[in-house]
Amino acid sequence: MSAIETVLKEDRVFPPSEEFVKQANISGMEAYKALCAKAEQDYEGFWRDLANEHISWHKPFTQVLDESKAPFFKWFADGELNISYNCIDRHLKDKADKTAIIFEKDDGTSEKITYQQLHDKVCEFANALKSLDVQKGDRVIIYMPMITEAVIAMQACARIGAIHSVVFGGFSAGAVKDRIKDAAAKVIITANESVRGGKRTPLKATVDEALANGDCPSIEKVIVFKRTDTEVAWTDNRDVWWHDIIKGQSTVCEPEVMNAEDTLFILYTSGSTGKPKGVEHHIGGYLLGAILSMNWVFDYKPSDVYWCTADVGWITGHTYICYGPLAVGATQIVFEGVPTYPDASRFWQMIEKHKVTTFYTAPTAIRSLIKLGADLPEKFDLSSLRLLGSVGEPINPEAWMWYYEKVGGSRCPIVDTWWQTETGSNMIAPIPGAFPTKPGSCTLPLPGIMVDIVDETGNSVPNGQGGSLVIRRAFPSLLRTVYNDDNRFVSTYFPEEFGHKLYLAGDSAARDEDGYIRIMGRIDDVLNVSGHRLGTMEIESALVAHPLVAEAAVVGKPHDIKGEAVVAFVMLKGDRPVGEEAQKIAAELKAWVAKEIGKIAQPDDIRFGENLPKTRSGKIMRRLLRSLAKGEEVTQDTSTLENPQVMEQLSQSI
Repeated sequence: MSAIETVLKEDRVFPPSEEFVKQANISGMEAYKALCAKAEQDYEGFWRDLANEHISWHKPFTQVLDESKAPFFKWFADGELNISYNCIDRHLKDKADKTAIIFEKDDGTSEKITYQQLHDKVCEFANALKSLDVQKGDRVIIYMPMITEAVIAMQACARIGAIHSVVFGGFSAGAVKDRIKDAAAKVIITANESVRGGKRTPLKATVDEALANGDCPSIEKVIVFKRTDTEVAWTDNRDVWWHDIIKGQSTVCEPEVMNAEDTLFILYTSGSTGKPKGVEHHIGGYLLGAILSMNWVFDYKPSDVYWCTADVGWITGHTYICYGPLAVGATQIVFEGVPTYPDASRFWQMIEKHKVTTFYTAPTAIRSLIKLGADLPEKFDLSSLRLLGSVGEPINPEAWMWYYEKVGGSRCPIVDTWWQTETGSNMIAPIPGAFPTKPGSCTLPLPGIMVDIVDETGNSVPNGQGGSLVIRRAFPSLLRTVYNDDNRFVSTYFPEEFGHKLYLAGDSAARDEDGYIRIMGRIDDVLNVSGHRLGTMEIESALVAHPLVAEAAVVGKPHDIKGEAVVAFVMLKGDRPVGEEAQKIAAELKAWVAKEIGKIAQPDDIRFGENLPKTRSGKIMRRLLRSLAKGEEVTQDTSTLENPQVMEQLSQSI
């Protein structure tokens, strides 16, 4: 049995309960298949009807899809709307007093804001931006903590037609500067400090560093929200306090009428070359993807208390905090803190406290919480939960099972979602009222998303065989280009080898006998060991299934005979082993992988660390691990690492 066949042989299947199916927005597999059939038979009609049903248009569109300059697709191009109106104003008739946001502060206190209050605050700040001469099409950098004001700033930009570019609050001055310069931003919105896990991080000081020496001449104003009492350095005529510029501003700001194909935001994502790509999303199609996935994947109900634990600095925080939940009129939690402060029960305390029904988090968080307190969820009342979600990377089957049993009480479907910054919204995910789920599989594409797995020539591969994940037809929420770099957009996402016709996701994948999709890792994370293609994800899953292992990351390094050798970086549930104990555990893990997948997948080198090198958003920095595996000097920027001290530990072979 090949390695891929082994990893696809998942015989644990979990159908949704009858009660869940009865109340689901898409109820049963036949309802899902009917939607897919409609999209197959009349692709444009399918999207036209959904856009008319779910979006409030200022001026209705007459053209659905313009493919005349493919792959620069346009959707609903002659339609006019405003996304802030769709997220706030249209709810005021019947939801003015409904809670829009429950803001949970780092210290455990919380406050609520209604849709009417959100409207007033967004309008105040939008008017404040206008008073600083921010106009339609101007770029605004948002470098904020995870506070309600971050959402207000994004919505205010969208309301007046300014293009926001959110930079994660853990990024360095250099990263901020690069993004300001690429976007030629006019204004930056920040805070004096952020508060996370009981620690304060200077944001304004970082902005000052980014703007030093006149490196960013496009910036005219820096707006500073006062999150703490800490004083900050001040540049007169440039720096303004948030609380000062909203004084006396009207709580009425008519939303700017925007074209569906106007730019909503630019979000920078790491590229293989090291230079961040400015992923550009446009208003109409992006909004439709956000709304449909809230209704289909998250099975949104008006009574839900929805919580996505992401940061607005990432696409998940854009689509599933700032825009999607508000567009459907949801009550949601915005969380400032971290899952381990003041202790590892914080998430479970909050679910009990706020009666959360829908919980969407990352496998990294799940794995760390297993390590810190696998039995903790059982000490809290999590009975309000009805749906769980996973985002950011494939979830290991054993972590999936813990999430299902310990957090969801074996009753909540898990929506393991595959999508990207570039796709704007979920692409492959369980429809919870229709699909049986399988640990480690994101299951099937959403209706209208024409996913395929292909070989090097663009031809479909049979079930059980790995290949490149592609999307065969344009869809509304797809990025429109890389900001100021159309050539990079085409070469990266619609490459010549596929005739510029297939969207290349950059992930390898395989289908099982039921057609369920499993993501095997990035294409550049597929190892070729003695002619065998091995996904790093499958080896990582095998390692994490071992009872001693909390987390693992696998990379390749050149090997004279095999072509590539497997190197595993491992964090155990207990202390980091050294000496003979490390040798003994490494041998045990090698034998385990050989048993789970096959000898071909057995790591040649296992290294132990107290943690893995991660960004402050929890993403494993695999490019650093590749350098360590090869014994190279690490020359890449490590300023965004949460835990740089582990680099020394992981550089040591046993």
